[in-house]
Amino acid sequence: MNDLVLANARIVLAGEIVVGHVLVRDGRIAAIGSGGTSVPGAQDLEGDYLLPGLVEMHTDNLERHAMPRPKVTFPMQAAVQAHDGEIASAGITTVLDAIGVGDPYDDGFRSRDQGELLRVLDRLEAAGALRADHHIHVRAELPAPNTLELFEPFRDHRRLRLISLMDHTPGQRQWSEIEHARVYYTGKKGWSNEKFDAEVRIAPERQARYAQPHRQWFADFARAQRVALATHDDTTVAHVDEAVSLGAAMSEFPTTLDAARHARARGLATIAGAPNVVRGGSHSGNVAALDLAREGVLDALSSDYVPASLLLAAWILQRDAGFSLSEAVGVVSRAPARACGFDDRGEIANGLRADLVRVREVDGHPVVRAVWSAGRRVA
Repeated sequence: MNDLVLANARIVLAGEIVVGHVLVRDGRIAAIGSGGTSVPGAQDLEGDYLLPGLVEMHTDNLERHAMPRPKVTFPMQAAVQAHDGEIASAGITTVLDAIGVGDPYDDGFRSRDQGELLRVLDRLEAAGALRADHHIHVRAELPAPNTLELFEPFRDHRRLRLISLMDHTPGQRQWSEIEHARVYYTGKKGWSNEKFDAEVRIAPERQARYAQPHRQWFADFARAQRVALATHDDTTVAHVDEAVSLGAAMSEFPTTLDAARHARARGLATIAGAPNVVRGGSHSGNVAALDLAREGVLDALSSDYVPASLLLAAWILQRDAGFSLSEAVGVVSRAPARACGFDDRGEIANGLRADLVRVREVDGHPVVRAVWSAGRRVA
């Protein structure tokens, strides 16, 4: 037997917090007990919280490591290792690496074949060198001519868990306010105002030619292969109704309260950004995630572009949105796990994977002190 006993912890369960101990055997949670334990070799957590490992369903963090500057590439294995270490240190034990496929402008990371990522993940996993459990979330940019071609390496791979349907055409969805789009493209991509204005003029033609055929193709693929499907940046009730008609299971980053309310009414899981929670609002002028939480229409959070935001956002939901700690932790663990089809993780319960995070609260902020993935210490 390969036993690990974590004692003297405030264990955050699905409906309560229990002061006690957890027995891990062969990578699974074997028992949960209240009070102390006399088991030799038990690790004293000194009253810290013990949380389930966080589940991240949409992070662009790998992209940041693989292309740290515009048009500057980094070796994929080095990028994956850096990303993996950062994810684990943030308390994330299951991650869906979000890989954009398709780029209407053909000038960035998302315009390139990313098949090497899959080979690197497989090699590192075989060597026992990955800290987190990595899966793939393909972000399909529907108006891009090269989307289907760049999806090809992922279509039959075992890591594919989620596909989201994106359309970043300026003037709608996330970029309903053109000036917010201008700030993004001129700031992050380094475009001139003249280039941005030119792209705005030609974008509707590209959207009309490619977006709808690609949308239907991916919806059909997801249904046939039983891959979870999400829509992205739903802004209107009509967007949500379209998502339902396509077979989507979740509405990712709805930009308005009306869209989020309608998504909940239609049975879609609503996903918002943890950085939005931490910052107190959206960087692109859309609905605040805390407003969704207070309205009762927030199901799960994603760290999006800041891995450390996921755990901190759970603490803020407790402080500012009336969530219990168990409820807030569920938003970053159990809810995203279930949305992506994982039923073996996401909470501390007998028989589930021993994905665990030791957290100490310092000045109202959570601090990760240790992380275990399937019972193995990884951070």
